[in-house]
Amino acid sequence: MEILWVLMALVMIGAVLGPYLLRRRGGIRQVHPGSPDAADPANYGFALQEELDIRMPGPDADLLEVLDVVQRTQDWRAASQLLAGTEVHGEQRWQRVQAFAGAASLELAQRPGGVGDTPGGQWLRVWRAEAPKDAGGAAVHAEFLVQQAWRTATPGTDEFRIILEEAKEACGQAALLSPGDPIPYIVELSIARGLAYPRAEFEQLWLKILDRAPAHMGAHMAALHYWCEKWHGTREEASSFAEAAATRAPQGSLLSALPLFAVYEHLPEVNLVRGFYESEVVTKAIEGAQFAVHSARAGDPMLAHVRHLLVFFLVRCERWGEAMHQLVHVDGHVGALPWTVSGDPAADYAVYRALAVAGYEANGGSPATLPH
Repeated sequence: MEILWVLMALVMIGAVLGPYLLRRRGGIRQVHPGSPDAADPANYGFALQEELDIRMPGPDADLLEVLDVVQRTQDWRAASQLLAGTEVHGEQRWQRVQAFAGAASLELAQRPGGVGDTPGGQWLRVWRAEAPKDAGGAAVHAEFLVQQAWRTATPGTDEFRIILEEAKEACGQAALLSPGDPIPYIVELSIARGLAYPRAEFEQLWLKILDRAPAHMGAHMAALHYWCEKWHGTREEASSFAEAAATRAPQGSLLSALPLFAVYEHLPEVNLVRGFYESEVVTKAIEGAQFAVHSARAGDPMLAHVRHLLVFFLVRCERWGEAMHQLVHVDGHVGALPWTVSGDPAADYAVYRALAVAGYEANGGSPATLPH
């Protein structure tokens, strides 16, 4: 329970004291609002909390433009064209499929429909009806069903199982429409977790992904969940899976950061917080993630995911300057772990950002000393 108290304390500090923390070498203490010594994230050009985009981990201007068109006009064609022009085996197509599915799912939650009312996300249903052989639409529909299962039903219930069985069938249809495409199988990884595939069946699914996209970071992150202690594996199996992926990571791949995600998935419920975050396992995982970020290909869509998780760990480790360096690159978007597991991702992110700024300035940092 100790970690719960710590997290609650962090929330209180960030929400109430965050803007009013004193820049003082060797410590952080509260000052009055408006004090010239108050640390203010806005001084670094960081976005206001209410301006943070919770939909994506980082910028994708083409996606945002198309999402706006689709949701405003309810015409699916722009989405189809964008996916058709996105490289099949790349990380960006996976993120865009997730984004379109998530947009339709959220629309449906906001406007479930009724007598005489059109339900939200109608454009996706029309897309599937009017273009049944469109591989992009089929993939988005499969991911939509997966998100609906996890968002609207309780794991283990009949309702949850029925939706995921429908999603599994949709994945099969999407795979037939686009042979060699890893996306339908990556979507199925969440189904495998929810329906508790036997290990032999899960490994067969995983081999299909490795045959098509062996270094796909998004696929590895999705597969890692299956091997975690809270699902169908153990801490050791998850760590082994992540370490093996990091070891075989090709040059420029972000797979070297996967062990940090494994550590995050197995954070202890009770620990001496500072001692744990200074442990060898955490330090090594952070170093691997930092190496991955440093050597990653420019513009890698998964780079923001790694940077966001680094912010979380670096703040916990009180490595303020390093945390600030990551914040410079990701600020403005918070649609990534660890923020997305919160009911208010923007608020959670803002807490850590405020702590990073305060800690940075408490140790002599300033906007002038932070490289961009």
